[in-house]
Amino acid sequence: MNSCIYNGEVTHTRFKPVKHFLKYKTFSLLIDLDEISQLSKSIGIFSHNKFNVFSFYDKDHGDRDGGALKDWVLSNLSKFNIEGKISKIKILCYPRIFGYVFNPLSIFYCYEAKKLKAIFYEVKNTFNEQHTYIFKIKDNEEIIQKCKKKFYVSPFMDMETYYNFKLLDPKDKLSVFIKQTDTKGIVLTATQTGKKKEFNFKQLMLNFFKYPLMTIKIISSIHYEALLLWKKGAIYRKRNTKMKNNLSYEEY
Repeated sequence: MNSCIYNGEVTHTRFKPVKHFLKYKTFSLLIDLDEISQLSKSIGIFSHNKFNVFSFYDKDHGDRDGGALKDWVLSNLSKFNIEGKISKIKILCYPRIFGYVFNPLSIFYCYEAKKLKAIFYEVKNTFNEQHTYIFKIKDNEEIIQKCKKKFYVSPFMDMETYYNFKLLDPKDKLSVFIKQTDTKGIVLTATQTGKKKEFNFKQLMLNFFKYPLMTIKIISSIHYEALLLWKKGAIYRKRNTKMKNNLSYEEY
C-alpha cells in the first residue's frame, strides 16, 4: 500500500506582534486516492464517505461538493498547464473522528511515476473558507517554494505577508516547514513532523487511544490559543473578503 499514517507533532512559533509558542501531538493520514476504496473495505473502523470511528469524506476537500478528488486535481493541473502524466495523487490530512474534522492544512502530492510533479496546499480557516495554493515542482529532493498570502487565516495576522514552504517528499519521515514573513522579517514558523506507520486496523486503534478525540482537541486548541494571544495584546484583524473556495497558481 502507498497509503500510510504519520505519528508526530505540530508546532507554531509566533515572533510578532506578540511572542507565542505551541506544540501538540497529532497523527495524519497520507492517502493514495486510488487506494481509498480498498482501505474502506478492508479496515472495519475506517470508511470512505460514511460515518465511522475514522473516515475520509471527499466533500471535505477540493470543491467540497462531494465530487471525485482525483478528477478535481487533474482538472486544475490541466487548467494551469502543469504538464505530465500524473499516475498517483496522495493527500496528507487529518481523518474525521466520529464524524468531525478540521484541517488547517491539507497537502496534495501529485506524481508522474515516482517523480513529484506538483503540490497543492489546501488552507482552511475557522470560518469554513478555503484557499488552495498550487505549485509546480522543480526539485524532487528538497522542495522550497514561496508565495504571497492570499487568504485570511489568523485574526491576529496581517494579510501583507509571504509564505515560505520547505518540505520533503514524504517517505519514512514527514517534514513540513512553513515560514511566514513580512518586509521586516519572520512573523511565524510552523512545522509538522512524523514517523511513518502502516495504515491498518491495529495502528488506527492504537492511535485512537494515543490521540483521544484528536480532531476536537485541534479546533479547541485553536480557539484557546487565540484567547491567549488576545490576552497578550494581539490586535484583531477583520477580514475584508469572504470566500467559500478559491485557488491560485504560484510561480515560485
